[in-house]
Amino acid sequence: MKERILTIDIMRGLTLFLMLFVNDLYMPGVPGWLGHTTANFDGMGLADWVFPGFLFMVGMAVPFAVKSRVRKGHSTPKIVFHILVRTFSLLLIGVFMVNVSRLNPELAGISVNVWAILVYLCVFLVWNIYENLNPKIVYTLKTAGLAGLLILALVFKAGTADNVSWLHTSWWGILGLIGWGYFTASLIYIFVKDKLLLIGLFWMFFVALNILSQLQLLSFLNPLKPILGVVISGNTPSIVLAGLFFSVLIQEIGFSDYRKISGVGILLGIGLIILGFILRKWFIISKIQGTPSWAMICNGISVTVFVLLFLIIDVAKRTKWTALFKPAGQNSLTTYLAPDILYYSIWMSGVPVLYYKQIDSAFVVVLGSIVWALAMIGFAWLLAKIGIKLKL
Repeated sequence: MKERILTIDIMRGLTLFLMLFVNDLYMPGVPGWLGHTTANFDGMGLADWVFPGFLFMVGMAVPFAVKSRVRKGHSTPKIVFHILVRTFSLLLIGVFMVNVSRLNPELAGISVNVWAILVYLCVFLVWNIYENLNPKIVYTLKTAGLAGLLILALVFKAGTADNVSWLHTSWWGILGLIGWGYFTASLIYIFVKDKLLLIGLFWMFFVALNILSQLQLLSFLNPLKPILGVVISGNTPSIVLAGLFFSVLIQEIGFSDYRKISGVGILLGIGLIILGFILRKWFIISKIQGTPSWAMICNGISVTVFVLLFLIIDVAKRTKWTALFKPAGQNSLTTYLAPDILYYSIWMSGVPVLYYKQIDSAFVVVLGSIVWALAMIGFAWLLAKIGIKLKL
């Protein structure tokens, strides 16, 4: 069995590219089908699939990551510890990110842009991969980053002078959602291994949680929701577990049997989309609300897109174009976080670098965001070349 198939990295890189694109696209006049829909709108645009598409790939990668550590001789407790540390890291970074917009510069004595830039710089100090560097220097850099995050947390103030508040988890942010989904799927995989039926049952369990949560039948779990709300809601874990299920399924089939993978994948993808529209009878298709109908449709799209890419990349070997997305797929955290440093630096400088956003033309705005997303992938690639690459 092959240790890895290229499609996993490319689809993850493609979803990350689209994430950068739609995140940059919030401008009047842009076609609605490209953006996010509102909370109560029954439907979805491209942007509403991008994040669950990435979550699906997180689930697909779990078996490969765990098996890689097993081959390296890591014990189960050591792998579980790694999962816990990685989850905590994602949650911590996510909390800092979602609190940026809450900061009150007058109370904190520091501007929003400066505080945000310092947060990201500290994150890079702590979680960068330091190769061929003296261990003492690495320890110093990581310690400086942790100390910086602690200081930034202490100086943070939001609200008003009469009602000051500090960092809090109103929600966990994109990275936090990824963290909780990864945590749930990884521990389940550690527990059940490649038992497809059990993985499927856990998947359906979280779909059921999602349904019960939407029906307001889990109020007795409210005391746990401030911390475990993402898990209890069932939505995010169900998407990641869908990716885990499909990953184990195609490994059981065998990567060489591409006809069976294609047939099973297309049937599964279509079936999930149909199930999503059946669920639509009771739950609108809404990303903001995290409905099970939206999750199922997104899973169906993800399975179908993966099969098509698999046939192009790993079967037909049409791989030249993949060089554009491969760096993002293999260096996703850096690719996702590095652009924010540029955003805050641009806003702080006042230089109209993002001038395409000021032009009254949807075509120019969309083209500008495409160029920006591609440039950010290139930026992350350049950072990796000079030894700046994040890994949790």
